[in-house]
Amino acid sequence: MAHRSIGIVMNGVTGRMGYRQHLVRSLLAIREQGGLPLQGGDVLWPEPLLVGRDEGKLRELAGRHGLEHWTTSLEQALADPRAEVYFDAQVTPARERALRTAITAGKHIYTEKPVAETLDAALELARLAREAGVRHGVVQDKLFLPGLIKLRRLVEGGFFGRVLSVRGEFGYWVFEGDWQPAQRPSWNYRAEDGGGVVLDMFPHWRYVLDNVIAPVRSVYAHAATHIPERVDEHGTAYAATADDAAYAIFELEGGVTAQVNSSWAVRVHRDELVEFQVDGTEGSAVAGLRECHVQHRATTPKPVWNPDLPSDSSFRSQWQRVPDNAGDAGFDNGFKAQWELFLRHVATGSPYHWDLMEGAKGVQLAELGLRSARQGRRLEVPALDGDR
Repeated sequence: MAHRSIGIVMNGVTGRMGYRQHLVRSLLAIREQGGLPLQGGDVLWPEPLLVGRDEGKLRELAGRHGLEHWTTSLEQALADPRAEVYFDAQVTPARERALRTAITAGKHIYTEKPVAETLDAALELARLAREAGVRHGVVQDKLFLPGLIKLRRLVEGGFFGRVLSVRGEFGYWVFEGDWQPAQRPSWNYRAEDGGGVVLDMFPHWRYVLDNVIAPVRSVYAHAATHIPERVDEHGTAYAATADDAAYAIFELEGGVTAQVNSSWAVRVHRDELVEFQVDGTEGSAVAGLRECHVQHRATTPKPVWNPDLPSDSSFRSQWQRVPDNAGDAGFDNGFKAQWELFLRHVATGSPYHWDLMEGAKGVQLAELGLRSARQGRRLEVPALDGDR
């Protein structure tokens, strides 16, 4: 059994997402399990090389986890002969330039989304990676979460019959920062810094709808800035110039209507922070990040509208939980599961679908969503050049 190391330049891991999900719960978790088994018995051992702007944070983080390699110079990191993969979890405006630099350096690319701020830039990155012959992938984590895995099984198994509609609800109250600290960084609410719920969440909805239900064919969106002023990490008030809520209707292939609300200015009255309800001729399902419940046509009750009497129905109790069916180990962390697929793709050439062109589709939907909101009209989603 051969033990092979693979160096991974990790840019942006001092941020919450990059640190918790990608470093600790993905790459370090792979190391804790003894590495990543490959076909034939070999084991792949990820070696993170941390990159960031804050030397103190990098030194502390590396020391906390016993990591030897870190630097504040991206060029130095990419010049390291051990580095085969570049990973980016920076703020959106910094991502495109860093990805270009890594592609030019001949590194395989794995990146958070959105991959760029504009569709043209996203398509250019896909072209550059293809011409450079490097492997490339984009994080599409929600496809690897238990609730959506179960939902996809229902679709593939024909449970719904003909799918009619999808209703998605995402969001929670992000504190303004005055009387309680905000739980998201202030740049998220400044358009000039790449913020906004449309640019943040529409790439998610693109890959979820495309891969679980049906491809997106049109969008009509309304974007809003409900909280016009917030307080940043230093206690300074600032104007919120980016949208903090978006209300969208997507038409999917086959005539399916999907309505998805995204908001950082909503209080949660649902089981999970994101839920999707799919209704079909033969049955319905409600899926969150972890759970999924169904109601078949044969067990659907017949409610009668009568506002003069209190309801005697417990509607939630009339649904059935979908079992995990994932073996004794249960479902793995969604970010880690995709990291394992991508690293196997780099090491062995095994199939991998979620590349920079897939990431460009997410940027395309965000761009069209913002344009729809400005123009107040429905917009078609054209096929992209080079799409499969």
